[in-house]
Amino acid sequence: MADNSFSDGVPSESLEAGRDARATETLTDQVMQNPQVLAALQERLDSVSHTPSSYIETLPKAVKRRINALKQLQVKCAHIEAKFYEEVHDLERKYAALYQPLFDKRREFVTGNVEPTDSEAEWHSENEEEDKLAGDMKNKVVIADKEAAAAEEPSPKGIPEFWFTIFRNVDMLSELVQEYDEPILKHLQDIQVKFSEPGQPMSFVLEFHFGPNDYFSNAVLTKTYKMKSEPDKADPFSFEGPEIVDCDGCTIDWKKGKNVTVKTIKKKQKHKGRGTVRTITKQVPNDSFFNFFSPLKASGDGESLDEDSEFTLASDFEIGHFFRERIVPRAVLYFTGEAIEDDDNFEEGEEGEEEELEGDEEGEDEDDAEVNPKKEPGQPSECKQQ
Repeated sequence: MADNSFSDGVPSESLEAGRDARATETLTDQVMQNPQVLAALQERLDSVSHTPSSYIETLPKAVKRRINALKQLQVKCAHIEAKFYEEVHDLERKYAALYQPLFDKRREFVTGNVEPTDSEAEWHSENEEEDKLAGDMKNKVVIADKEAAAAEEPSPKGIPEFWFTIFRNVDMLSELVQEYDEPILKHLQDIQVKFSEPGQPMSFVLEFHFGPNDYFSNAVLTKTYKMKSEPDKADPFSFEGPEIVDCDGCTIDWKKGKNVTVKTIKKKQKHKGRGTVRTITKQVPNDSFFNFFSPLKASGDGESLDEDSEFTLASDFEIGHFFRERIVPRAVLYFTGEAIEDDDNFEEGEEGEEEELEGDEEGEDEDDAEVNPKKEPGQPSECKQQ
């Protein structure tokens, strides 16, 4: 039987490799003859060859020297900008003192300690005229019935569940709240923002004021956010204003059996020698909004955090900023949902503009294609800071 591993003294593997090479070469020739493929390759080469860095590399040394001087000026600009934001922080502190009497009155109305006067409670809605016309057309008997029913309605103290409702309305917060957190948050009476004093490192504190409850003895739970307003020495050009760099929570003095941040589990253990089995109980971490007061710490020893920890820390910073900038100043509008609607409309508007711009660009591409077809939150105490 003939041996087919050789043909005329040439190994069959070599023949096969030769045929593959010729087939690849033929296919390459065919592809390279396609004008659209050539145009795409040329466009890729052009984009690579015309990057800013490649252009800078082609400049004479004298020009590069002047560019370095511009960068020195840019670093000085970043340091001046940092000073600007420090003064903005001082200004925020000044105006926070002006807002506080209004926020204090808000708390009195919410808790029911003070009842607003008629003038304070007067509010003209956008649909006031329509409501008035509709009311004039109603039967007087029906109106009398409704007034009698309204008189029988219970009159709760203050605005029940004011802050809890805000938590429920705002997706960013509701995602943190578990079912067993809800009875506790219903005791939340106020959230305040306090700014660092002059001469102190830039920071702000969120104070969550609670009424007496069966869960913990603290009157106030705090979360402190530390900020930095100076360019990074290693990357000064990345400076875009103050940023939260770390945060501290506080110790919650939970009453016995009421700590919702841990759960008790039972675990069986077998004795290695006797083979007997015993059941032990241990506490393990539990998902809860109140973990907010035991934050993950930013790495200060040069070690990088893992991806999940980085995400958790970034989310914590974002929530702190949202409380400070949006929730506390505009609480009633998040309670009614009006602020949420405004936020949603703003986001949709931005997307709409993007889509419209994209449509215009597509139109331009089509026009160009006709010319060039190659284009493509006893007396209880405040909590102790951790």
